[in-house]
Amino acid sequence: MLIAITRHVSPAIGKCELTHLERQPIDLAVARAQHRQYEAALKSLGVDVHPLPAEVDLPDSVFVEDIAIVVDEAAIITRPGADSRKPETESIAKALAPYRKLFYIQAPGTLDGGDVLTVRKDIYVGQSSRSNQAAIEQMGAFLASFGYTVKGVKVSGCLHLKSAVTQVAADTLLVNPAWVGKENFPGMKFIDVEPSEAYAANAVLVGKTVLYPSSYPKTRLRLEEAGIRLVIVEASELAKAEGAVTCCSLIFKV
Repeated sequence: MLIAITRHVSPAIGKCELTHLERQPIDLAVARAQHRQYEAALKSLGVDVHPLPAEVDLPDSVFVEDIAIVVDEAAIITRPGADSRKPETESIAKALAPYRKLFYIQAPGTLDGGDVLTVRKDIYVGQSSRSNQAAIEQMGAFLASFGYTVKGVKVSGCLHLKSAVTQVAADTLLVNPAWVGKENFPGMKFIDVEPSEAYAANAVLVGKTVLYPSSYPKTRLRLEEAGIRLVIVEASELAKAEGAVTCCSLIFKV
């Protein structure tokens, strides 16, 4: 069975951290409606959704992916690169403790889960403004005994590695090659995003189905032509907070 930990949208989301986007007004009611639709889409795929209450004083807290890395054998509680997000870790650790042994990234390491792409036993970590080499080394030490290899990947032009590349099938990655090099992922097949849709590489693989945002119709067509089964969700308001569909859940097996 798959579980997804989610968190309701904070009423303070308009004060979110931004790195690559200009601040725009976020319609809280629409953001919450889109988040509920996202949770419903997960449920439609057989995922048991466990929502956490909104954090009034933590604007980015809906983006639970950044706070933990969950593999079959363990979970790593991150040390987010933005100081404003560090208080998010306590509640996520509490939510994961019944399911996994927990490890914790320690200073000087910083790590956002949006920088972590796991493909079978290979874990790729974006070397970004939010995640550093010290955290990559700690991850490698935590996970080596479980048979994982952890590799740093240079990423530019976007906030996180998974802004640039995500998995859409067992052997296939959806990628924006302007932001990350395909050579970092040997043995994989690739679907390139439509160049006019730079942020279109973020997708959530659930079983053999992909949750995908409605905002990128040209890339969506490329995925459909490649035989990828899609469930389309609305994520426009959360995208204004530099979030995307992977950001809003922690999905793992129990």
